[in-house]
Amino acid sequence: MTIAILITLFFIILRFAVTLFNYISNPKLPHIGRYYSDKVSILIPARNEAENILTLLNSIHQQDYNNYEVIIYDDDSTDDTYRVCNDFAARHPHFRVIKGGKLPEGWIGKNYACHQMAKQAGGKYLLFLDADEQISNRLINSAVHRMHLHQLGLLSLFTNQTMLTMGENLVVPLMHFILLNLLPLRLVYIVKNASVAAASGQFMLFDAAIYHRHQWHKAVKNKVVEDVEIMRLIKAERYNGEALLANGMISCRMYRGYGEAINGFSKNFLAAFNYSIIGFLIYITITIAGPLIILTTLNLPLIFFTVGLILLTRIMISLSAGQKAGFNILLHSAQMFSLLIVAILSIQRHLTKTTVWKGRKI
Repeated sequence: MTIAILITLFFIILRFAVTLFNYISNPKLPHIGRYYSDKVSILIPARNEAENILTLLNSIHQQDYNNYEVIIYDDDSTDDTYRVCNDFAARHPHFRVIKGGKLPEGWIGKNYACHQMAKQAGGKYLLFLDADEQISNRLINSAVHRMHLHQLGLLSLFTNQTMLTMGENLVVPLMHFILLNLLPLRLVYIVKNASVAAASGQFMLFDAAIYHRHQWHKAVKNKVVEDVEIMRLIKAERYNGEALLANGMISCRMYRGYGEAINGFSKNFLAAFNYSIIGFLIYITITIAGPLIILTTLNLPLIFFTVGLILLTRIMISLSAGQKAGFNILLHSAQMFSLLIVAILSIQRHLTKTTVWKGRKI
């Protein structure tokens, strides 16, 4: 029991230290007022996104960057995605749509869609966005400025998350919770070793010349967590890569309701741990069971110390991610239960090879 308590305390303190570093270092994309004229190709893979994608397309049309093109790849949708996008493109000359066909063997759908769009893009920079997002003014100028400033091969942003239901609030905050108390985000740029990598496929801005030279999405064509894999490749090839928080300039409603969120998170959480079931189980056990073990000691100073660190961690992560700190504290226990469900489903689906997303087996 003593060993378990010491291990739990060590990791709680370690994760608090990482969170504190992230909070103090403030790894957010700065708002930049300077305007750039480099052509940016905005590339949007879309599969069954008829209900979501117009919000993104309108936000792109209304934003303040001028030299851009938008290519949408309809990834063999079974709903009205192609018609919705085609009608929009007919009224807006910066936009065009590619009608995708059957997915070739050996490819993940999103990776193939991104690869196809990149081949037709003419921009100096390639910006990949998900169809369920919304962007604001200054985003592209601020991102292009960052590319110039640090000579980046890839800039990736972790978007602000929009959560409209209780079910979403029980699951979606786990993304920033795990990210910001496991990895000092500034180190992605500072440390040149490829092992220190993080990225979000919701915003991936590439130097086009480097992208075309290496065809990054083709290089990871069968990877579920392609974003992190590409960041590792970027750094392995000695290019600069950086991952930052979006600082309110881009938002995303990832899932609609509890079931969809659980299903969506379970498809890639294990992949984020490089499919190490043992490593994943150790993290889950320490994160969820560790504090419960400390509670059973009935040692009030120890309990208050542990609870205090967890609360401070949740507050700092929530503020960094643009979320409601009080709400995440109130829901912390329920969110940890959701994390346990995600972990069980991730492992079960990985072992049985039954992971399915948007009608496709992964």
